[in-house]
Amino acid sequence: MTSPSETPVAVGVETGGAVPGLAAVQFGEVRDIPLNRLKASPKNARRVGHSAEVIEARAASIRHKGVLQPLVVEPEIKDAQKTGYYLVTAGEGRRQALRLLAKRKALAKGAAVRCVVDTTNDPAEVSMDENLSREPMHPADAYEAFRELSERRGWSAEEIGARFGLKADIVRQRLRLGAVAPALLDLYREAVLTLEQVTAFAVNPDAARQLQVFERLSPHQLTAHVIRRAMVEDKVISTDRRAQFVGVEAYEAAGGPVLRDLFTQAGGVCWLEDVALLETLAADKLAKVAEAVRAAEGWKWASPSLDFPHGHGCSRVWERLRERAPGESEAINALIAEDAELTEQWADIGPPPPEVAARFEAIAAQLEAYGDEYGYDPGERARAGVFVVLDAYGEARIERGFVRPEDEPVPEPDPEDEADAADHQAAGASDPDDADEEGEADGGRDAEASGGGEAEEPEGDPAAPLPDRVIAELTAHRSAALRDALAQNPDLAQVALVHALAAKVFGVYPAPTCLEIQWASRDLAQFGEGVEDSPAGRAIAERHRVWARQMPSEGPDLWAFIVGLDHDSRASLLAHCVGLSVYAVRNWERRPHALAHAETLASALDLDMRDYWKPTAVRYLDRVTKAHIVAAVSDGVSAQAAARLSGLKKPDMVAAAEPQLVEVGWLPPILRTARPQSQDAEGEGGGAQQGLEAPSEAEDALVLAGDDPHAPRQDDGATEPASLSAEDEEQAAASLAAAE
Repeated sequence: MTSPSETPVAVGVETGGAVPGLAAVQFGEVRDIPLNRLKASPKNARRVGHSAEVIEARAASIRHKGVLQPLVVEPEIKDAQKTGYYLVTAGEGRRQALRLLAKRKALAKGAAVRCVVDTTNDPAEVSMDENLSREPMHPADAYEAFRELSERRGWSAEEIGARFGLKADIVRQRLRLGAVAPALLDLYREAVLTLEQVTAFAVNPDAARQLQVFERLSPHQLTAHVIRRAMVEDKVISTDRRAQFVGVEAYEAAGGPVLRDLFTQAGGVCWLEDVALLETLAADKLAKVAEAVRAAEGWKWASPSLDFPHGHGCSRVWERLRERAPGESEAINALIAEDAELTEQWADIGPPPPEVAARFEAIAAQLEAYGDEYGYDPGERARAGVFVVLDAYGEARIERGFVRPEDEPVPEPDPEDEADAADHQAAGASDPDDADEEGEADGGRDAEASGGGEAEEPEGDPAAPLPDRVIAELTAHRSAALRDALAQNPDLAQVALVHALAAKVFGVYPAPTCLEIQWASRDLAQFGEGVEDSPAGRAIAERHRVWARQMPSEGPDLWAFIVGLDHDSRASLLAHCVGLSVYAVRNWERRPHALAHAETLASALDLDMRDYWKPTAVRYLDRVTKAHIVAAVSDGVSAQAAARLSGLKKPDMVAAAEPQLVEVGWLPPILRTARPQSQDAEGEGGGAQQGLEAPSEAEDALVLAGDDPHAPRQDDGATEPASLSAEDEEQAAASLAAAE
């Protein structure tokens, strides 16, 4: 800036113009006026002042390039006299930027400012003209100008930001937009594409890929969400379980390229481009975990895998109750009792004194030294192994106790079975029925040759086994008698049912049951990632583990174990086995009656899916459209909250909607449970269970009619088993109560 000057440095054209009928090119004279002599004009048409960000940007521009456009001013007059100050008619933003620089000591308070002193035109009109008669450049032009400036001058985003008063992140975004394929920017200029669509293309800076995606997608698919997904479809998002397990920093340290979305501020989402490297790093890390577990716990093998190998073909051993040395159980019980006594003694007093705290620590150390109540047999560890897999949350999950077929112990032959086989083989030739069948023709010829008459049947050996057909007939009668007797003893029937189911559920071998009860449990993990690691999946796995470690290792011992359970324990085991067989997945299989029964079962159980499922980004919001998200917020939160999401990009919308929906416990209609009819009859408080609406009647009607709205048409030919009537259930319950 130059020094202040009290005299004009240039005189403008003050005539009416060189051409008659035309206004002058310029009115007033150009002067350098001290900054501290400039004031805001009360005639300025702009009533809402400039934002702090705008003033900062103009200050940065002036500091690097000076004032490019003179201010328009008029002399301040009071009492018909000039005060020596000037009122800024046009350029108040520049004046404030200059004052900001002066405040920061970047220039003198009296620094000379180039101004046009205009006493001819109306100040208010001049102010309006400056704000209304100019049009900003098209954003696409600005983006390309930023890119050209960066390439030609070699300036970084930080340097450009400093010269224009912009944050470096904003500059990077504009540089990325400037690098979008020129053909797409031209479509943006022509209003064929929106800024949101262009931003989605800019997620990936590969211009060739941008054009490829644009040509591949049909017009109705050109939404920002679909475009962004297509631009990164061969990459792995940073919220993926593999990325969570390895860590983005570790991946980058290994040389992995990362694609960052410069336009999404929520959560720092990025994409890992080298999928092979990521999976190699994940596999290596899992292998280290597996080896550490194998070495520390003494297993024969440990197999790392990103996903659990459900087709492993292994049997499984479980923890068993440890055999304690003499006196150990008593010592453990004494320590537990002492800990409980001390806890009760000091519960309401406050922190215990140091000697008591030390005793608590000593008790805990002694109990830890005794080890867990349950554990794996060392011999079983020596032939079994573990699978180390990656769960849905990016953590290693350890599944223990699997025995490969080649490591199964060879069963010793049973002497009684060998003797029975030998007797059967020896008696085969003397079986009267077989002899009749095999010798009928020869016998007939012999009889004819001897002159007629029937051949006399040999007496046989009374110690020889009965013929097979006789044995089958006799045992058929016995089976019928067992069926009838068991049907008349509901209590024992329940025991037999639990015994048969437990044998199948826990793989007890040889199968120690004569009940031909079919049981199956579908692998739900094949239908949805993270099912095994969900609250329900983990609860089921833990319950199964608790029961499995109590199961006898030998099949013949299972009956005594089931009989020895009390009523509640046996009922719990039955519920666990039956629960594992539930299959209510809606997919390509047309099972309208089964799905309708699933709704009935959910209502009877008063199932509240809010205890098991949350509308998180991973589980729901990332996988549906923006329209679905807005509808969910409108339904679960409020219409006003949904309106605030309008216009947001998909990642930002997800980030804003997730905490709101989780807090209110919103559920998609397909997860809501209809209130039982008995509750509906109690009053007209209305609404679905727990304030949620049940699936629509129209949807239920479609399901019952066989037109599942969530599944294509395909008939598997399966029939559904009938259930007990209410009368049968009441009778069974009464019988069990009487037995107890």
